[in-house]
Amino acid sequence: MASEAPSWADQWGAGGIGAMGEEDNTNKTKKDSSSSNKKADGLTKAKAAAMASAHKIKSGTSNGIKWIKNQCQKKGSSK
Repeated sequence: MASEAPSWADQWGAGGIGAMGEEDNTNKTKKDSSSSNKKADGLTKAKAAAMASAHKIKSGTSNGIKWIKNQCQKKGSSK
């Protein structure tokens, strides 16, 4: 082995092999703010969907328990 391969840190760390030059910070902040808004919108939609699903599960469970109670009461009163 005449030369060793560069380490992971050398390849992927700041200033390593294939490092990108400095970018304009104004474009980066615009991209970050739009992506964070998209993430916030997505989280809001996911939260709304989860709340709606939880409400459906809660009401369905409640209706199922009421139905079971009614069935048990009908069997008990017919004896």
